[in-house]
Parts: sequence; C-alpha cells; structure tokens
Amino acid sequence: MIEPVQPIDDRRPPISPQLALRVAVLGGLALLLFGTIFFRLWYLQVLSGQQYVQQATANRVRDEFVSAPRGDIVDRNGTPLVTNRAAIAVQIQPDGLPATEARRKVMYRRLGRVLQMSAHAIEAKVIREHKTLPYANVTIKDDAGSGTLFYLKEHQNLFPGLDEPQVYLRQYPLGDVGAHLVGTVGEVSANELKLGRFRGVRQGTVVGQAGVEWSYDNYLRGRPGIDRLQVDANGNAAGQLSTIEPVAGKQLKLSIDVGLEREGNQAVQAGIGLANGNGNPANAGAFVALDPRNGQVLALGSYPSFDPSVFAKPLSRKKYHQLTSKAQGAALYNRAIAGLYPTGSTFKPITAMASLQSGLITPSTPIASPPCITIGAQQFCSAGHADYGTVSLVEALKVSSDVFFYTLGEYANSVRGEPIQTWAHKLGLGRPTGIDLPGEFKGLVPDRAWRAKVDREELRCERRRRVRSCGISDGRPWSVGDNVNLAVGQGDLEATPLQMATAYSSIINGGRVVRPHLGLEVDDSAGRLIQRIDPGAARHVHFSAANQAAILEGLHEAASQPGGTSADVFQGFQHTVYGKTGTAQHLGSADQSWYICYAPDPRRPIVIAVTIEKGGFGAQAAAPAARLMLSQWFHLPKQLVAGKSRTL
Repeated sequence: MIEPVQPIDDRRPPISPQLALRVAVLGGLALLLFGTIFFRLWYLQVLSGQQYVQQATANRVRDEFVSAPRGDIVDRNGTPLVTNRAAIAVQIQPDGLPATEARRKVMYRRLGRVLQMSAHAIEAKVIREHKTLPYANVTIKDDAGSGTLFYLKEHQNLFPGLDEPQVYLRQYPLGDVGAHLVGTVGEVSANELKLGRFRGVRQGTVVGQAGVEWSYDNYLRGRPGIDRLQVDANGNAAGQLSTIEPVAGKQLKLSIDVGLEREGNQAVQAGIGLANGNGNPANAGAFVALDPRNGQVLALGSYPSFDPSVFAKPLSRKKYHQLTSKAQGAALYNRAIAGLYPTGSTFKPITAMASLQSGLITPSTPIASPPCITIGAQQFCSAGHADYGTVSLVEALKVSSDVFFYTLGEYANSVRGEPIQTWAHKLGLGRPTGIDLPGEFKGLVPDRAWRAKVDREELRCERRRRVRSCGISDGRPWSVGDNVNLAVGQGDLEATPLQMATAYSSIINGGRVVRPHLGLEVDDSAGRLIQRIDPGAARHVHFSAANQAAILEGLHEAASQPGGTSADVFQGFQHTVYGKTGTAQHLGSADQSWYICYAPDPRRPIVIAVTIEKGGFGAQAAAPAARLMLSQWFHLPKQLVAGKSRTL
C-alpha cells in the first residue's frame, strides 16, 4: 500500500544542538535579567523604603552655614594688630536661581546694577564655583552695605536665589604698619581645598593667604555654625528647625612690639629721605629687630608697604599689578625675609669669626692695611683709598678696613674646608632661618661647588639652545678673587636682613643659633592662655669666648670711638651700642646701605638690622634709621643723625 506524500510546506527541519544551546543561553540571560530587576525593586520598596522616605523628608530641610569670626591678632602687650567687623554679604543659592538661562541673565544684570558689578562677572563666578561645589552658596560681594541690603529685601521677588548673611571682615587698626608680617586673608580657592591643611573647609570660607594669617590659620579660622531651615517646594524658608552657633577663632599673640614696629616703618622712610638728600635714589628698604636670647621677633617690616584690608574683598587685576610692579616699589615683596642682597661690610664679623676659629689669625695678629692690595692680577682697595697702616682685628672692625679683610679672604682661600663659607652656614646664611612666615628665601653663600654647578648648567644651556651664553655664569672656575670679595660681603653672596640679624644674634649670645619666631601664644577671646607656641630647638655652634670678645670689642669701638664707622651717628647716644655699617655695591646701580647693631640690656636686649636699597654708605641712611629704632625701644629722645659719607 502506497502512503500518501505529505505536502512540502508541512515538513519541519529538526532542531540542531547548536541552536538549542543558543536558545537555552538566551533564555537563561533573560531569566537572570528579569530576576535582577525583580529583586532590586523588592530591595528598594520593601527593605529600603523607610530610608528613602526619610531622605524625601530631608529634601524639605536646608542647612545654611553661618560664618565664624577669625581670631584677633595682638602684639606682645595685647595691642590689636588685626580685628574684625561685621558686614553683610550677598550670596547666590544656585538651586534657587530661575530655571531658564534667559531669566537668569536678566537677574544677573539686575543684580549687577545694584552691586555695581558686571553681570558677566557674576555669572562666571556662579558657574565656576557651582561646578566646584554644587551645594554651596556663591559669595558675590562681601561688604554690600545696609542700603543695598534694604533694597534687596524690599525687592526679594526680583532676585530669586539670593541670600544676605552676616560675615566678618578683617580690619587693621595700624593701616599698612606690619602688613607683611600679619599677612592677608581671602576665600579658599579650589586648589587649596585639595590640600590637607584645608581638609573639611567649605567653599567660600575665608582663610589665611600670607603672613601669620597663613601660618596660624588653623587657630585663627574658627568653626562655622549651621542654621537648619525648613523649606517649601520652591526652596523658600518656612521656619527654623535648629541652630548650631559658630565658634570664633582663637586669639594669636605675637612677639611684636607695636611701638617699635611703627617706628621701624617711619625710620626706614627717614633713612630714605637722608639718602635722597645725599643724591642717592633710595626708594625701598627693610628692617628686623630680634631678641638675641631667644629669637623673638620684636619688629619686622618692608618698605614700601601696603594696606592689607584691600585683600578682604576681591582684588582687581589692576590693583594687584600696582602692588607687585617693580616700577611702583613692589609693595607685596617682603624684603625682610625674601630680599636677597650682598651685605657689604656687615659680613666682616662672620669673616672674622671664621678666620679666628680656623686659626688663620688671632685677635692680636697684625696685618698691613695700605690703601690697596694686589691679589693675583687684580687690585683691591679700601673705600676712599684709606691707609690704616698695620692693624689687628679690633681696629680693623672699628675702621672697617677692606684691605685687612681682603687679606683674610686670600688666606682662607688657600686652606682646606672653605672656612668663611663654613662659618657663614653655621651662623645661618645660605639656609632658611625657620621663621613662622611663608615665603622666606634661603639666600646663597658662594663656594667652589656652587661655581662648578653653575658652570655645568651654563654649558648644558648653551648646548641645548646653541647660543653663545645663557647668562648664568661667565664660565670661569672658582678663583681667589671670589673668596676675597666674599670676605667683605660682595660678589655672589645673597642674604636677607633676617639672616644677618640671626647671625649677629648667634655671635652675641655665645653660639645659640636662634630660630626667629613671631607666634608667642594662643589665647581665648578674653586673652586667657590656651597654648604656648614652641618655636623649636635652636642649633648650637661652638667658638672661643676670647674670639667672641674681640669681635664685640671691634663692633663697640666702631659705634663709640673716634674713627669708628658709626661713631658720628651715635655720638651722645645714651646707651651702649655695638654696630657695623655696610655698603653693598651693585653693578650698574647705586650702593645699598646696611647697618646691624646690638644694644645690651639685662631685660630688653635687642639686635637690629636695617637695609636701604640705593641708599649709599651705611652710615648715611641705614645707621640713622637704626638709631631711631633704638631710641624708641629704650625710650630715649629721637634724633636723626647721619654719619660721614666715606665710611663703610
């Protein structure tokens, strides 16, 4: 029997094993996907439902930060250097701004007219800071004034998202006096927020940017408060739920004496006036006063100075250029800790200590001091070609015989160990002093290794750029002339007034290399002690008491005996003074005036270093300024007395 043939369309091809595997895998993936979605929904709705209900409730709550006043800064006697005043800030809450860009721009223009600001500047600041921290208010103006506040309150509907909290601005009772040491403040930047020292600080917080404001910011900053507000769906406050009061910063007491600080500022200006009267184009200077026993900074300043209150508000680019322009005096430049200069003859006591301690001479060694001396192929002469005959150390310091110290530089160059450089480093030159201020420069004490390094750098520069010279060095090796120039504080030597005051203090106090410091203690707002500030251990260097006595005798005679380089300046002065003038030569510029002195006292000893750029001879400008400062410190009659122009 023949079976009927099935239609071709009804035939089904058998499922291959490969196809069956694919179907199974896809089915499994689909089952896994739907299972994951199911369990996630079950987790969100059943297990975490209460948590999200609480978060939804929290969306009706907004925390507003309340600024904390920074701590005051006072001098050693409690006289205020920096305080605060309350002000009204204008802030924008980015989430409260109009939804459309067009409406936001209208609001920015309207606000700009009220605050006398550019609408573009307001918009740019909101975008920039909102990107950095989306949930923080953006401060548009720190000191809006009561009139502006009343207008904004009366027209709240025109300025959505605006807030007007009370803030605290720094004020400076002394104006520009002490500006470089107290420093400045400003809003914390996006880059600063990444630093460990600003961990936990919120955007918009005012922090220290320079001076002791920066060094002791963690004490001065305080802790902001929080107002927890209930808000409606539009973000408008509907009531206050709770408040955490701000905690004011702590008071910082400095070692500074306000009277001496003010006098130092005026004395440098008086010295500049004397220099100008002698035909020198002086226009800048610096001063440092230390207690040589412990390194407490009694006064520190740089001229020209600036009003630090300008940094309490955003600083325009034009104003910043004025403060940093060399043509206008570079007022922000702290010459006391960052001014790198040759020191002239104020370096001679360091050369003397190196020569004595290394055995090159004794205090009584006689050395011929004619007007000039030839070393190698070069002639070196004393100022004014003065002929001092044959002198020993005390007389050489008294009259500041250059030839005497040129000879010591020649002697030192022929022995191992570079004694002048070694003792300069020991006494604090060529290294930071460690003062509690940012921006200190370490300076330079040139030696053979430095000269070789500079020459190697120049050679690499020339090969890379294929030019005749890169301007780093003249390509020559270290020579005896380098050491001879160093011995009198010239050549490539670079030191700051603070370093020189520290070196003199170390010689005076018997070898204790003090660490200069400004911070004395941290107090509460009532002035009660919370914490004393430890400046750290001082280094010690060892030298003979007889060598120390010889150097001090020379410095004393220089300020008190006929023929001494500063004897004319201190004639009739009613206090013992040990002092050394210095006249530093600058290629293509007027000489720089220096004076460093020590006045002993059982309770109030003091070391003062003064330098005046383009001021001429040391006795003409710097020494008279130092006398004014000593008069202030010891409550003596003030008299501006200039010395002879020939003295160094």
